[in-house]
Amino acid sequence: MDPIRDVAALRKRLAGLEGARLPGVGSSFCLGAAGPEAGGVRLARGALHEVQAAASADMPAATGFALALALRAVRRGGAEGRPLLWVRQDMAEAEFGRLDAPGFAALGLDPARLILVRARDGAEVLRAAGDAVRCAGLGALLIEIWGTPKALDLTATRRLALRAATSGVTSFLLHRTAQPAPTAVATRWRVTPAASAPLAGDAPGGPSFHATLLRHRGGEGGRPVEGGDWILEWDHEACTFRDLDPLSRAVVPVPAGRPDGAAAQEAGRGEVVALRRAG
Repeated sequence: MDPIRDVAALRKRLAGLEGARLPGVGSSFCLGAAGPEAGGVRLARGALHEVQAAASADMPAATGFALALALRAVRRGGAEGRPLLWVRQDMAEAEFGRLDAPGFAALGLDPARLILVRARDGAEVLRAAGDAVRCAGLGALLIEIWGTPKALDLTATRRLALRAATSGVTSFLLHRTAQPAPTAVATRWRVTPAASAPLAGDAPGGPSFHATLLRHRGGEGGRPVEGGDWILEWDHEACTFRDLDPLSRAVVPVPAGRPDGAAAQEAGRGEVVALRRAG
């Protein structure tokens, strides 16, 4: 007998049983892209999902990804036209600015369908979200919290997950955190921005994301799914993600204007120098 192998097999079996008990496994939705689809990645409805940003600069991408997931859940789940409720901590608005109606429209959401609730701190966000998730008339719930406050623990997320299972409201926890904390979420995603594919005439392409699946408590049929890493583009008209090939080489930003070598040396000594445009 190999104890290490036996323990690993037992853990895998328990993970599958846990996934089979997850609320909403019988009702799930996919991202629409071939890569995650081939990996068996499906998200349960009536469950709590987590979208993380490791740095503040990644929060816009994480926010767009979470909203796109919510739109997929609503459109494919017979809840199209129902309102989406967004519970947002004041600190998030102070750091990242107000939610933008034209931006929502560009992602495919009619701003008139959005209900915004602002809360002072993390504890208030969780209380408001706990009340809102009970409302079965909602299409989806987005919970934007600042960082990882003490109130955001395993007990709080499990309470949200159980209430989401009862009401059938698919919920998304959105926040910035460098280190994942124990939570009762069905899936956990780490999202950063990705370069979009240019359109004809070098016009900017659609919103693109580098999405990493960190945790999946149950795949299709209750089977556990290993983590994945994909570059995805969002098509707001079709309300679906598409696979996007990564760039063949690294992109290095080149400044439009920079000092020559002599000017740079003078600048290094703290003197004021004249800068000229290179080329």
